[in-house]
Amino acid sequence: MKTKSFRSFAALTVASSLIGGAALAMPASAAVAPSRYITINASGSTNVVPDAVRITATVSVVGKTSKEALAAASTTSAAVRSALTSNNILAKEIATQSVTVYPEYTYPANETPVISGYRASQGFNITVKAAANAGAVVDAIVAAGGDNLQVNGVSPFVLNNDKATQSARVIAVTRAKAKATSYARLLGIKLGKVVYLEESSTPVDYPIYSTMAKADSTATVIDLGEQKVTVSVTIRWALA
Repeated sequence: MKTKSFRSFAALTVASSLIGGAALAMPASAAVAPSRYITINASGSTNVVPDAVRITATVSVVGKTSKEALAAASTTSAAVRSALTSNNILAKEIATQSVTVYPEYTYPANETPVISGYRASQGFNITVKAAANAGAVVDAIVAAGGDNLQVNGVSPFVLNNDKATQSARVIAVTRAKAKATSYARLLGIKLGKVVYLEESSTPVDYPIYSTMAKADSTATVIDLGEQKVTVSVTIRWALA
């Protein structure tokens, strides 16, 4: 994991309130202490190389009847599953997205559309947890599915972002504390204990790279790039 520069922001809210009215009529020993605090918002980001790849692919076959088309699609799908298993993809990492069968038509000029056959398809969502193996997996399913297979998308993503989130969190908290200390110094006040903290993290978005299923003597390479993990915090300190 590589950490790069990040953009952060901080917003300051200094609020104070004094108990007035009835509190003034109470003995000094029973009066409520003034509530004074400083609140800081800050964020930290870390760039991380994706460690997994999501592949979406569709088997699509045309037959004379719906039964024939579905049977042919099932045969190709079985070959695709076998290729995935041979490349160390577990059954739980293969999910069917859809199974469809529908008629296809020809449209003669000025005539009623005629059913020309039936198209059956099965879509797959495949998770490759070893990102370096993703190119080989694409090549394997293309070889297994042949012209009946289309690779719809190849999407690198961060499967385990715990370390990246922790790094971003450290950056965010460090920035927030530095800002709070700076403002306290400028305003001539002292920071007390932390009385409130809230964190939010930005989901990792991954780009989609599309490709058609074509056999080639050159091995497919999946470029992983980098993705940003961001943590934002809101921290409130009591003022001493």
